[in-house]
Amino acid sequence: MSLSHPPYRPMADLPTHAVTNQPPPLVDYNLYAADAALIEAVGREGDADAPKAADAYGAALGDAAILQAGDDANRHPPDFHPFDRYGQRIDEVRFHPAYHQMMALGMAHGQHSVAWTAKKAGHVRHASLEYLMHQVEAGVCCPLSMTYAVIPALRHHSDLAALWEPKLLSRHYDGTARPVADKASATMGMAMTEKQGGSDVRANSTKAVATSGAYELTGHKWFCSAPMSDAFLTLAYAPGGLSCFFVPRWTPDGQRNRLFIQRLKDKLGNKANASSEIEYHGAYAEIIGDEGAGVRTIIDMVHHTRLDTTIGAASLMRRAVAESIHHARHRTAFQKRLVDQPLMQMVLADMAIEQEAATTLAFRIARSYDDSSGESGEDAAAGGDRDEARAFSRLAVALAKYWLNKRVAPLIAEALEVHGGVGYVEETVMPRLYREAPLNGIWEGSGNVIALDVLRSLHKSPQSVEALMAEIHAAKGTDRFLDRAMDQLGTKLAKGSVDERHARRLVEDMALVLQGSLLVRYAPPAVADAFCASRLGGDWGRAFGTLPDGLDLDAIIERAAPLA
Repeated sequence: MSLSHPPYRPMADLPTHAVTNQPPPLVDYNLYAADAALIEAVGREGDADAPKAADAYGAALGDAAILQAGDDANRHPPDFHPFDRYGQRIDEVRFHPAYHQMMALGMAHGQHSVAWTAKKAGHVRHASLEYLMHQVEAGVCCPLSMTYAVIPALRHHSDLAALWEPKLLSRHYDGTARPVADKASATMGMAMTEKQGGSDVRANSTKAVATSGAYELTGHKWFCSAPMSDAFLTLAYAPGGLSCFFVPRWTPDGQRNRLFIQRLKDKLGNKANASSEIEYHGAYAEIIGDEGAGVRTIIDMVHHTRLDTTIGAASLMRRAVAESIHHARHRTAFQKRLVDQPLMQMVLADMAIEQEAATTLAFRIARSYDDSSGESGEDAAAGGDRDEARAFSRLAVALAKYWLNKRVAPLIAEALEVHGGVGYVEETVMPRLYREAPLNGIWEGSGNVIALDVLRSLHKSPQSVEALMAEIHAAKGTDRFLDRAMDQLGTKLAKGSVDERHARRLVEDMALVLQGSLLVRYAPPAVADAFCASRLGGDWGRAFGTLPDGLDLDAIIERAAPLA
């Protein structure tokens, strides 16, 4: 007896499975060329060559295969292998090929190195590359950022700098675990935090004992970023006090250093990056700077990684806004495209304003790093100008790191909601963005730490306040809401000391007025007017989508839309 079957019909032919009213994936587009605010920021704050590098990187990162690689690197997190097959301790972390693919791409384009190799606008160039990569795969931005940021601190030890800088600045990626002498390139990590101290690094207990020409470290680090890096900066107590040390994975004689990975952290997000706990058991280390000057030495690295935590927040906002507008343009509800519905326009425009304000602020701060540099050739400003730029960058990066990272999580939550149920599905990028959103607010000092840093700057560095207010007052007389906010801020700052309980509110005020000043000068009137009327004018609700009347919402949304 034979059984007959109905003829095979492809699923797409079945009436119950016809796929309609679904947006096409946002792939195969140039992340740079599709971002009007970014194009203007890089062109304004950088030099003539900066847009070329960003355009090439944006084209590479927007390729469908690279966007998929970013997703794969997060879906397949690294594995820890403490021993080899013969029981020998190796303390290695193994990554999915997509991770190595993204690292190689980032280094080939100089994301980690261009700040120090470009003749002009190196930090703006770095910021543009960071901004683009962070939209696709934020996990590799951690080792790339630390490799970028370590250079100023490393230069406190001229011999180490001479040996390591060429390899840290190399555009070749070598992810193998072997002595740096056998490698053409290297990456850096950092291990500061201990379980009993957290942000209070002076509560650290790791000890450093001097040996012949070096030190041996003993202690436990609660967070070690990128543990497969070739070397790390770390803090430990020497006889002269808390000091900064350079700890290579391999000792100068080619042996594995006595640095042991205890476990990888199971984190909320940033899955591709292998954050870990480590222990030093007499680990070889070389001191950078003087004994007792550890915080002052390593702060040069932290100052630069804080720039990246600011850029990262703006970048995540950009990806969320781009995906949301793309979705709303291709999705219909109640016989009308989502993007044409008044309430959705309010939401999308409000998010777009927030994102452009973040981008504009982040890139202005990146330029201040270039203006304050005395080490990048033609970038070096002279005398008082350089001092003023340095004072501005120290205060402004703290304001921006605090405020942008307070705004990115609610923005991405709103963007997820724009997508509806599909935004909650792991096949889209939205859950990954949502998990990533809180990280930059924690890394390099959480909100309270940053707010207290701002208070210290106000007390100890009047020049920082003067530089900030000079930047803000460049827009004086251009918008009534901004003028009023400037005056109110000036009154607060003139009082001198601020009660610690009100530090967050003051930081918010300073960041918003600075953003308003920048947008009035550089953004289209539709964006600047909407920002000042809502954020500074007081006619704004408690969630996105509560803008005041009389704004050009179509123009704001059109400007923020990605051009695939």
